[in-house]
Amino acid sequence: MIVTAASVAALQIGFKKSFQDAFNATRPTSDYTKVATVVNSTSKSETYGWLGKFPKMREWVGDRIVKDMEAFGYTIVNKDFEATIGVDRNDIEDDNLGVYAPLFAEMGLSAAQQPDDLIFSLLKAGAATTCYDGQYFFDTDHPSFDEAGAATTVANIDSSGGTNPYWYLLDTSRPLKPLIFQERKKAQFVSKTDPNTSDTVFTSKKFLYGADARSNAGFGFWQMAYASNVALNGDNLDAAIEAMRSLRDINGRPLGIKPTMLVVGPKLRSAANKAVKVMLGDGGASNANYNAVEVLDTDWVA
Repeated sequence: MIVTAASVAALQIGFKKSFQDAFNATRPTSDYTKVATVVNSTSKSETYGWLGKFPKMREWVGDRIVKDMEAFGYTIVNKDFEATIGVDRNDIEDDNLGVYAPLFAEMGLSAAQQPDDLIFSLLKAGAATTCYDGQYFFDTDHPSFDEAGAATTVANIDSSGGTNPYWYLLDTSRPLKPLIFQERKKAQFVSKTDPNTSDTVFTSKKFLYGADARSNAGFGFWQMAYASNVALNGDNLDAAIEAMRSLRDINGRPLGIKPTMLVVGPKLRSAANKAVKVMLGDGGASNANYNAVEVLDTDWVA
């Protein structure tokens, strides 16, 4: 094949199609939207000053009580991400391009999975990463309130299981989910291929094709999540559910948290299914947690 601007442009159409087809096929099957609210970003970063306020209805006696946004200053800064493939000019001249279509498809798959990687990596790091209240997202002493509205502290983690793998209980039923995927620029296919002006073509015989995106992940309300590495069974699941449902606001009223999803990695898949998907337990006793929550079995928290 003679390398010309027109022939390179024609190749780009095919490469981009391989990328886009894989991206479009993968993104709808991603898990991140099940646990994270997608926020469209319009700047370098976004500050979520309203985190820390659960707006709740109250009896209207006297004037309205205005709930100002607490200035926690929780900011998510967008990051740049890229992937690049160099196509050798000799391969174009020799019409040896069959190997590249799978590579561009793999790039499209990787770009589609990037939000999953960001979100679930952050969930796994929750015991060592701060959220809006300055505490680790999963911590033993989050500021909270008791039934009388008095200040107290509560835990949303049980790490007494030693080196056992963690499982995560989440309330994903609300408009704001426990995590936030902040998207500034969706992944797009880009190239640097002009045979007359490209430095890489001149110096390295490489036509460059790639994908780039801008985004990041952050935490929402810690109250909507609980992490544990104790044995995943009915009793321990009950304890985690009770801990989440007992959370209260400054007036001592229940926050109404009700976990809906159990997130596990492959090592806990069987235990999770036994805990909530089997109607009868050992000895034929009824499983009180049957279908209590949805199980999300994902490699991203392995």
